[in-house]
Amino acid sequence: MNRPSGHELSWPRLIRTPSEATRFIDHAGFCVLFPLKNVPLASLYYAVAKRRDVRWDKYAQLIWKWKDDLPKKRRALYAKYFKSRGSFLSLQLLPYFLAIEGPAVGAEACYKMGRISHDALELWQVLEKHGALPTLELRQASKLETPAGNKRFKKAMLELQGLLLVTHSGAAQETEAWASNCFDLVARAFPREVRQAQKISPENARKAIAARYRALYPSTSTVQIARLFGWTKAQALSALGL
Repeated sequence: MNRPSGHELSWPRLIRTPSEATRFIDHAGFCVLFPLKNVPLASLYYAVAKRRDVRWDKYAQLIWKWKDDLPKKRRALYAKYFKSRGSFLSLQLLPYFLAIEGPAVGAEACYKMGRISHDALELWQVLEKHGALPTLELRQASKLETPAGNKRFKKAMLELQGLLLVTHSGAAQETEAWASNCFDLVARAFPREVRQAQKISPENARKAIAARYRALYPSTSTVQIARLFGWTKAQALSALGL
């Protein structure tokens, strides 16, 4: 068993159930699915397997299922958020991340503001109309079923997840191969957290997130925090009260 290294967290309990995984995510506040060299965050894989070298073992298979189950059961948000990689956000801190991403507005307004592409707008509107959908069905409804359309789909989904507008929400067996990810709008999946976010200023949100990160990693620098969360140096300094 490897000892915690880098930004992995020491977690004394075994994690073998979704509830135990949720407790770890709540403790961390935010983490990634698998260890990432350039993302200084704890990973659920390490917490479960107690090693950083990732293998497609029983532990990887467990967390691969949980990335879909936890958001569907409203226990945590999962999206490709930090550096466009698989990330969990706890329900406690989700409102603060939402507050930073900006006030909740409609799809058309978001598009007119230049925050999302037209493909992302189309996906948003399809989800808004039909509810949570598996990947292939969502692509078909958005007329992105061709190979070229699949590339556009993936790019648009990264946009929507990066802005915390879309979350994973379960899985569906659409073909004989791997189960497909299902996606839903964050506003529908986590309405309470969206309402809470509307009462939080971006400044206070950054302070809360920085405080959690500093509590876990006391020696972290202002520059590291700015890079991880995509803040300016001035925003990071203000968040840390420096």
